[in-house]
Amino acid sequence: MNKWLGEGTVVMEHPVYIRGVGTAVGSTEAQGPLGEYFDVAAPDATWGEDSFEKAEKKLFTEAVKQALQNAGLGIRGVDMMIGGDLLNQIITASYAARDFGLRFIGLYGACSSMTESLALGAMLLDGGFGENILCATSSHFATAERQFRYPLELGTPKPPTGQDTVTGAGATVLSANKSSLCITAATVGRVVDFGISDANNMGAAMAPAATETILTHLEKRGAAPGDFDAIITGDLGIFGSELLADLAGRCGVSLAGVHRDCGKLIYAGMKNKRCGASGCGCCATVLNGYFLKRMAKGEYRRLLVVATGALMSPTIVQQGESIPGIAHAVEIERREG
Repeated sequence: MNKWLGEGTVVMEHPVYIRGVGTAVGSTEAQGPLGEYFDVAAPDATWGEDSFEKAEKKLFTEAVKQALQNAGLGIRGVDMMIGGDLLNQIITASYAARDFGLRFIGLYGACSSMTESLALGAMLLDGGFGENILCATSSHFATAERQFRYPLELGTPKPPTGQDTVTGAGATVLSANKSSLCITAATVGRVVDFGISDANNMGAAMAPAATETILTHLEKRGAAPGDFDAIITGDLGIFGSELLADLAGRCGVSLAGVHRDCGKLIYAGMKNKRCGASGCGCCATVLNGYFLKRMAKGEYRRLLVVATGALMSPTIVQQGESIPGIAHAVEIERREG
């Protein structure tokens, strides 16, 4: 079987199964329209810890525990963990891996890290390099704001294009052992830069990369948007989703009726959340908490999930550089029997 279709697209010779999922979110996310789908909710921003960063690690840890419980596995049943977050040196994921004693591959794909970890984990398992691989990512509103924009103490208002970073973590146990949900294909994204330099306009920076990855995956798989129950982006928010639809339309592909964005869904209808959400925890929580749980019940048959990331640092933006985007796709199917 030819696994490599070119342009970053691979198919799994041996289906890689989703054995368990877990989520942990902040109090705001728990009160939102998807609150019932999340496993654990923190009562406040610090969750009994003495810093926001330690609270984020607690979210990450709880999501992992929930995924392992859902998979019926102990920590010793995991061959390795693949994951990351938004903080310098991916400290949330690496310190969690330290506490769990897990072999660890750390990733930084910004907000694209959830599907990046799933794609890499699926390829490793398809190659026979393990039996159970844990994929997990997280973000926290306060830690991300402090690192990428302004400390919360300044009370700096967000511009109309500014998205809110999700406080939450999601974890997926991938396995060689059969279950009803499996990853069948993936597309590794290309770095795309449309010259956006506004750090408060992440949706515009990421939408071109999402477009490139989606169109590439569809072409290489010989598929049309209607072949999927949903094409899910992770973090485009309101404006980014509009730009994605426009860019795909200019390329002759309509995503109308099939596109869903995690950043639009998690805060839908909530006051002062005008542009939606982003963050490593955005796709991680909505995918594992909302879409995969509904898929397990038979509500979806085939999904294309495309988490998007803005590959920036505050320093490089202050030096006048533009913000490159990246997007990685995984194709997930539900199989009976």
